[in-house]
Amino acid sequence: MSEQASFGYEDIPADEKVERVGAVFSSVARKYDVMNDAMSVGMHRLWKDKFVRRVKPREGEVILDMAGGTGDIAFRMAETGAEITVSDINQDMLDVGIERAMKRGIDGLVWSRQNAEELAFEDRVFDAYTIAFGIRNVTHIDKALAEAFRVLRHGGRFFCLEFSTTEWPGFKEVYDTYSHKLVPKIGQAIAGDAESYRYLIESIRRFPPMREFEGMIRTAGFSQTKVEPILGGLVAIHSGWKV
Repeated sequence: MSEQASFGYEDIPADEKVERVGAVFSSVARKYDVMNDAMSVGMHRLWKDKFVRRVKPREGEVILDMAGGTGDIAFRMAETGAEITVSDINQDMLDVGIERAMKRGIDGLVWSRQNAEELAFEDRVFDAYTIAFGIRNVTHIDKALAEAFRVLRHGGRFFCLEFSTTEWPGFKEVYDTYSHKLVPKIGQAIAGDAESYRYLIESIRRFPPMREFEGMIRTAGFSQTKVEPILGGLVAIHSGWKV
């Protein structure tokens, strides 16, 4: 039997996941902000601001923002004078980001189509690696983490912002009802695409719990790993250092 991977609640052959996830993000690329607003009840902007404050990008640093196609994290970090490479496996997402950067007058960013599991960069070239709301869509998360470790310099830092499962009683049930029942309907009403939004919600449920994912980050070689839950773990900021 061929290797299986999760696609929402469905298990599919692993070699099909990249294509199917790619179709989802090609579908939602032009409605990316709407998608994030639907999934976070509008709070994703605050979470991203907090995430970048934790990363602490500095002038002259070289940073890889993986799965960052539309530029949300890169635009925030670019204000510090860091040298940002924005990478994404999906060209439609990158195209949206490039267009948004031009409209905002943000230049100096490097845009590079990359597979998180097989980065084309040399070893030890980045001071920081960031990935926001992207790692749960990777087929082999362990390979993506290993690549993150490889391309970081010694002393480099890894930061990941990702949906998780809230541990707050009561709130969990409310969010589950909202996300499963309303988010696909929002996707259908605004983007004409309920199925992509349904997958994105289901992919959150299949993602490892916070402590399990922290263990995966340690297994990849990172030290001083940390989890910072937001809203009881609805979202979490994960971090680690290459020492």
